[in-house]
Amino acid sequence: MTTFLVIAILAGLYMSWNIGANDAANAIGTSVGSGALTLGAAVLIAAVFEFAGAFLFGSSVSETLQEGIVIIENFRDTPNILAKGMLSALLATGLWLQIASYFRLPVSTSHSIVGAIIGFGLVNGGVETLHLKTISTIGLGWVISPLLGASFAYLIFTNIRKKIFFADDPVRATKKCMPYIVAFSLTTFSTILILRGLHGVEFSTLTTLFTISAIGLISFFTTKLLLLRALPINSSPIDRAVNPSALTALNKSIKHLNRLNILSRGKLQYQTALLLEEANNLKKFLDQQEQKIATNGDFNKIEKIFARLQIITACFMAFSHGANDVANAIGPLSACIAIILNGFDGLQNQMSPYVLMLGGVGIILGLTTWGWRVIETIGKKITELTPSRAFAAELGASTTVAFASSLGLPISTTHTLVGAIFGIGIARGMYALNTKILKEILYSWIITIPAGALLSVVFFKILMAINL
Repeated sequence: MTTFLVIAILAGLYMSWNIGANDAANAIGTSVGSGALTLGAAVLIAAVFEFAGAFLFGSSVSETLQEGIVIIENFRDTPNILAKGMLSALLATGLWLQIASYFRLPVSTSHSIVGAIIGFGLVNGGVETLHLKTISTIGLGWVISPLLGASFAYLIFTNIRKKIFFADDPVRATKKCMPYIVAFSLTTFSTILILRGLHGVEFSTLTTLFTISAIGLISFFTTKLLLLRALPINSSPIDRAVNPSALTALNKSIKHLNRLNILSRGKLQYQTALLLEEANNLKKFLDQQEQKIATNGDFNKIEKIFARLQIITACFMAFSHGANDVANAIGPLSACIAIILNGFDGLQNQMSPYVLMLGGVGIILGLTTWGWRVIETIGKKITELTPSRAFAAELGASTTVAFASSLGLPISTTHTLVGAIFGIGIARGMYALNTKILKEILYSWIITIPAGALLSVVFFKILMAINL
């Protein structure tokens, strides 16, 4: 029994280490890619907030993974088989994540661990052993989360660009809009955390409304005061060669002309080629004009403000990630420990805070030792990120992840953030996206579920052959 317990704890630590090495890059990759934070500072921030999220808010999703995938009542007479199944899921997922991290692929830990538990369940009773309703709900979350992340990020970024960067006087627009952006961000984060609750502490409706309102008002007026120091008092409108929306329309026209040129023949193709050449020349000229505007000193000051704001979103993203993804390690681990120490009835006991702490420590160790490998893929290879773009991506993704965590739904942080970054790229145009990297990420998502299931079956067979 002692040997089994030690192996289970080490497997849980190994699994959480690999979560930090692979999935924690989702929390800070955008901050590093945009230049808002150095790698060292980002890792330090992530270490603190990943641990806090895991320790304070990680139990809800953990209970879903511990009991919600397989029907545990089917193992009442054979609890040792259930414990070995959960251990095999930990080992399988840890190994797959390590392989993926070596190749710098940002795979989904949620996909892998759920697939691994499903694999164990299928070889121990078939489909009847599985909570199909829960699994279908989790699957729906995997589909919805990237769509929500992309939608939120797209809306946030397009509004920031329209209201601030495309304004005739960006500095004046920033002074007007930024307090609302900050107040919205902080009240959204606070609402999610308060409604989620802290170790069972519940807030009354009146207290919740008062706290959220106070946070919103304080952040609004504090931002107004800080902007007086950060931005010049007097500013001048920018002389633009063309309305930015017209440039977007031109890009769409070129796309359609390219399609027409491919499909047409003879005189039509010749005329289309002439139009296409003229449109590309015009686009080149307008891009040069926009590039000159982008180097405007006022724009740099505005991006610096977004860089500071992005530090806040990075903290919340790390907190949300820790709260949601620590479950991938400690859910199965907690089940193993409970069965080893107290038998089947031990599953009804409250989750130990020491197990949450173990998961948080493992994530930090993985992030600090190997996380840089995937950070580069998330932060630099999908699309070019500036602080304003990364802020929009993090705000959209973190809100989606934290909301899912409050519902106890183990969604994929990878799906959510990649969806958010995709939304930013779509807002700028398909040309801004690295479709090759996106295809590789999509393939890794598809492979992860069967890989987790297959490895789990292999480890389970090995464990069953060993007398633990």
